[in-house]
Amino acid sequence: MSITFTDCAYRYKRRSRPVLTDFSYQLQDGLTVLLGPNGAGKSTLLRLGASVIRPQSGRITCDTVASTTREYRRSVSWMPQEITAMAGLTAREQVAYSGWLKGMNRRDAWDRALDALARVGLLDRAGDRTKTLSGGQLRRVGVAAALVHDCRVLLLDEPTAGMDPTQRRVFRDLLTTAVDTGGLSVLMSTHDVADLADDADRITVLSHGRIHFDGTTHGFLGNAPADTPGSRRAEAAYTALTLQG
Repeated sequence: MSITFTDCAYRYKRRSRPVLTDFSYQLQDGLTVLLGPNGAGKSTLLRLGASVIRPQSGRITCDTVASTTREYRRSVSWMPQEITAMAGLTAREQVAYSGWLKGMNRRDAWDRALDALARVGLLDRAGDRTKTLSGGQLRRVGVAAALVHDCRVLLLDEPTAGMDPTQRRVFRDLLTTAVDTGGLSVLMSTHDVADLADDADRITVLSHGRIHFDGTTHGFLGNAPADTPGSRRAEAAYTALTLQG
């Protein structure tokens, strides 16, 4: 299942510069890392894909289903940059509440919340207040909340920001497992070129509201100069692509 953006345009204020203009893009199967500097339009793209905001022109669909429909919103899930610990709620309650907001009945949401927490390795913290969780654990609660209703497409906005290297590795393993076992299509934005480059099926580079590259990880690394050391190839490829145009 994939999301398709067709000739989309979006600006936040009428007199402001457009973030996206005549923008077309199709998310492929597997894990796609969306790379780009701050201000490139990554968050706007994900918010449009999640139907949190709507384009001023153009069309967004998920396997021909329009983004304005309830069916689309059931298929697509979004994890924003900031995950808020809801006052007084346990991890299970917060995840179940997210499921209810997505249209699940209360019983199913409550039961499935445990399954979702197990998928992110937090089953043992299900009864803990979210206010007591670490930043990395709270982000995993955010992923569980996004997965609880069996979405087919998962959109993640800078999910590893603020995580230490160990937490990042756990998160990477979680995503690759979700893709491999759950059949998810995942689009994960980041401005850190080291984020998941080795684990991704595809890389999309967005800069100044335009796609500068969309292809395999191998193809992305091929944009690095030939004499670049192996440990620096991702960084060199990213720099070369974002300096274009």
